[in-house]
Amino acid sequence: MGKPVLLTVDDDPGVSRAVARDLRRRYGEEFRVLRADSAMDALDALRELKLRGDVVAAMLADYRMPQLNGIEFLEQAMDLFPRARRALLTAYADTDAAILAINLVDVDHYLLKPWDPPEEKLYPVVDALIETWRATGDTAVAETRVIGHRWSAPSFRARDFLARNAVPYRYFSVEDAEGLRLLEAAGACPDDIPVVITPEGATLCQPSDTEIAGAVGLSTKPSAEFYDLVVVGAGPAGLGAAVYGASEGLRTVLVERQATGGQAGQSSRIENYLGFPDGVSGAQLTDRARRQARKFGAETLSAREVTGLEARGSARVVHFGDGTEIAAHSIVLATGVAYRQLDAPGVAELTGRGVFYGSAVTEAPACAGQDVYIVGGANSAGQAAVFFARHAKRVVILIRGESLQASMSHYLIQQLDQIDNISVRTHTEVAQVHGDEHLERLTLRNTQDGGTETMDSPYLFVFIGAAPRTEWLDGVLVRDERGFVRTGPDLVRENRRPPGWALSRDPYYMESSVPGVFVAGDVRAASVKRVASAVGEGAMAVTLVHRYLGEQ
Repeated sequence: MGKPVLLTVDDDPGVSRAVARDLRRRYGEEFRVLRADSAMDALDALRELKLRGDVVAAMLADYRMPQLNGIEFLEQAMDLFPRARRALLTAYADTDAAILAINLVDVDHYLLKPWDPPEEKLYPVVDALIETWRATGDTAVAETRVIGHRWSAPSFRARDFLARNAVPYRYFSVEDAEGLRLLEAAGACPDDIPVVITPEGATLCQPSDTEIAGAVGLSTKPSAEFYDLVVVGAGPAGLGAAVYGASEGLRTVLVERQATGGQAGQSSRIENYLGFPDGVSGAQLTDRARRQARKFGAETLSAREVTGLEARGSARVVHFGDGTEIAAHSIVLATGVAYRQLDAPGVAELTGRGVFYGSAVTEAPACAGQDVYIVGGANSAGQAAVFFARHAKRVVILIRGESLQASMSHYLIQQLDQIDNISVRTHTEVAQVHGDEHLERLTLRNTQDGGTETMDSPYLFVFIGAAPRTEWLDGVLVRDERGFVRTGPDLVRENRRPPGWALSRDPYYMESSVPGVFVAGDVRAASVKRVASAVGEGAMAVTLVHRYLGEQ
């Protein structure tokens, strides 16, 4: 993205060069002057400028051109840059057509050829065009742009991926004029959504997370094949391990499937984290930790799904879903947990279209004036309720128990009590959700008497339970009956070490059933499910990694 553009198009190369020369002489310091020798070339240039997020201040088009005359060209150009000012270059014989264009297609001025001297005949007209353009307040767009539909699940996933990875972007609805202009410039149609356009003008239709990550500059490929430490998962525990590992001289790579921060990164406000008396958002905490890890030299791989773990001699090998792998002397597993799926009819079909897991902060502005329902009674649900209460007409927390006391921090319960538009419905579960294009209604069931009630709402946010999703470790690491990974003393039963353990010592406190593979944070069996403890476990795991490496 550069200076605002002044575009001139004339099929006579001599005239085209002369116009561009005179414009550069007067406006070259403040504007970028582009010229084209045909209307079609000019339209191609405008589409590229549109994709790159550049701004066109004014366009000067010759009236008599093959393929498209100046009026036809300006009509099409207006679809791409409606705020750009427009002028026709015309011979004396065509002044009637020029005047008609001013009346019919909103051309601002016409210029008679020749325009010598430009100080009298060209510059006053262009000055007026620029003054009018500045009055419209048109500005350049530096962000990645996403064109999608409000109730499209893939559109939500693309926006959520960018937001959680702290990539600046601007969202355009396919139902709005500017969204349609961008689609036209990209050569795409509404069936191609989501469409992601990078600041450089690259266009991706229905991209995967990996494709988005590569296009916006997130690293997806390792710089080496072997590391001292691979950290799998970039939540608080993984970020803690990466910071301490890299700061202590270990060649460290951090691998994340979706976005750094994990569930904590989605928290709108964490108020009981040490050192932040006024609270800190999960996104802010994550961003600081990510920058800190990078400062110490940790490498981060985004949008990479780990599908396998293997002990290959003294090396520990991580396998990716695309068939590639990386190896290291040691591994810290910090994959965290995921919210359990809500088991009710209609939920699967409407996920991403009104039903969301986690805070989904990108949806907050659209909640204005709406009733929002939140399922769950832990801190994450309470933090989300406080956040959405700033936007929504009413926020209703649904819990199956008789109160929040057993599952939510006392300070958060007090906050909820003080917010007028938040209420808590106890002994309540979601029996069914309804809607065609998107969520429209919820059927709620009383868990005591079985009675049901249907409520209108386009938004349901789910925060129930914690599933470790460690199926990919089947047959590799010892896990408990819920899938959490056992470590240290939990692996030694009746003075017997875990099967296959070949070392003469017992597993270290956070070491798994495979030597050199450590586990930190929520995915570890019997861990404390708090952000501060996860960070501490990440740091402690690195201390044990050093001890393990000293044995090799």
